[in-house]
Amino acid sequence: MSFKPIITKTKIDSSKNIKEDKKRNKHREELITLEEERLYRQGTVAIKDLIAPSALRVESSFLQLGNTYLRTVYVITYPRYIAVGWSSPILNMNITMDVSMFFYPVPSHIILKQLKKKVGALQAQLSGDAEKGAPRDPLRETALRDIEQLRDDLTQGVEHFFQFAFYVTLYSKDKEELDRTTEDLENIFGSRLIYTKHVLYQAEQGFNSTMPLGIDELAVSFNMNSSPIAASFPFISSELTSDDGILYGINRHNNSLIIFDRFSLQNANMVVFAQSGSGKSYAVKLEVMRTLMMGVEIIIIDPEMEYLHLCEAVGGTYVNISLASESKVNPFDLPRPVGQQISTEDIIRSSIITLKGLLKIMFRGLSVEEDSILDRALKETYAKKDITSDSDLTNVEAPIMQDLQEILEGMEGASKLVLQLKKYTEGTFSGLFNSPTNVNMNNQLIVFSVRDLEDELRPMAIYNLINHVWNIVRSERKKRLLIIDEAWWLMQNEDSAKFVYALIKRCRKYYLGVTTITQDVNDFLRSQYGQSIVTNSALQLLMRQSPASIDMVQKTFMLTEGEKYLLLESAVGEGIFFAGLKHAAIKVVASYTEDQLVTTDPKQLLEIEKAKREFDEQMFG
Repeated sequence: MSFKPIITKTKIDSSKNIKEDKKRNKHREELITLEEERLYRQGTVAIKDLIAPSALRVESSFLQLGNTYLRTVYVITYPRYIAVGWSSPILNMNITMDVSMFFYPVPSHIILKQLKKKVGALQAQLSGDAEKGAPRDPLRETALRDIEQLRDDLTQGVEHFFQFAFYVTLYSKDKEELDRTTEDLENIFGSRLIYTKHVLYQAEQGFNSTMPLGIDELAVSFNMNSSPIAASFPFISSELTSDDGILYGINRHNNSLIIFDRFSLQNANMVVFAQSGSGKSYAVKLEVMRTLMMGVEIIIIDPEMEYLHLCEAVGGTYVNISLASESKVNPFDLPRPVGQQISTEDIIRSSIITLKGLLKIMFRGLSVEEDSILDRALKETYAKKDITSDSDLTNVEAPIMQDLQEILEGMEGASKLVLQLKKYTEGTFSGLFNSPTNVNMNNQLIVFSVRDLEDELRPMAIYNLINHVWNIVRSERKKRLLIIDEAWWLMQNEDSAKFVYALIKRCRKYYLGVTTITQDVNDFLRSQYGQSIVTNSALQLLMRQSPASIDMVQKTFMLTEGEKYLLLESAVGEGIFFAGLKHAAIKVVASYTEDQLVTTDPKQLLEIEKAKREFDEQMFG
């Protein structure tokens, strides 16, 4: 019995040895299996073998993957404002590249604490300068305003704060091409005041950071709030391409076509604001030519005889309105409604109101007594021609200004009005409003020129012409456009501004679209009616603006800072096109033939006239 424990221990040791041997054998078999698999795989081709380069060479500022050279560029600083889609020119370069953006959220309380310290430091510096009598420092004042605005936005939750990293890896066939591409890219960044560097002794880390791995090995970020980060998103663009309509231009965001039918919106009205020489008349003439091909009738009020060449080219009617001109438009004309349930009394009352507006401009205001006298006189003037609430307007003859004078001469207290009116019936201006209408409106394009009128008479003549067009529009419903160039003339007087505003509000019911064009943006927008005209215009075209008017334009159209600077820096024919709720940066383009017809460049016009004279001499001797 004394040997029993020894025997038991021996059995246990033997069992352990057997298990260890089994484990070693199993491990040996697994190693053999892995070695066999490795030997097998050495003779097979996998996907990574197909896509992997033959070699990787790491240099100080670039990598060489096989025969391909690559380099990473990263952004180190941004300007005070960046435009929406600022990265589009880079992404649209015809080169191979990888782009990576990394966003690192920063808690607002941390940033607010740092901004508070920064505000205190700036205020101390500004106070110190003021105590010393030093000149003001605009840079510090601007920085203080920006920081205070950012603090307000962060506190209210309007903005959030991030650290933002932007990397671009370029690919080229050789080192020289890589250097050229890098320089081109850095120049594009630099033109937007965005400064960059390319990697140095971090070429591999830069490459890894732009691989689709989500790893930022460069870690070069810039403090930025959410609004400019949103502007950095590279894949946004506004599409204004539809199946119907005309070509307005090229979308500068993505080079797509801006094709639009203005009659498809809630109204067909349009405003065009631009500095002189920025291409607004050029753009409108192109729209006129292309809209004519859609069968739309167009009436233009031309203050500078800019549409004569276009009108002659398409066979339109060009009417010159001046004191000595044979073409006359009678302000007493009435519309002839066809198929509409409108009472004659309402038509006469509306015409009297419109005429009083014209007479207020002519007399430079009316007293309450004079307004009452004119109201009665105008009714009697129409009655003199048998135009009453029971008349058939299709067969009546409208009175003229001389008839009004004769009525006023028989009224008590109207001597001053008669004296003022004689200037337009017997005096210097008698050739303008004192004749029956003799203008033929049976054409698809009609242009009224008021260039030869004195500045004093232009607002009256334009008012009268718009009223004449409005009468025609109400007489027969057709798809029409009315283009009022230099509309700021009408904003100078409250009655004419009110009349244009009423027209723009009501024209949709008669299938009319009104285009108002102006270069004097401040005068136009300072008028309450000018602001209302913009609100009631579904289409807006903004081209290059002057620094004096850009702030009012920005406020009216709710432009971002990037869009504001885009309008300040736009080249001729470039701007922002609004259609309803959408808008996009536009470049107006024309074919060679269109350009010859619509150009307003004096040098080009002289060359065209010279070529035309030479052709006539060759043909007719």
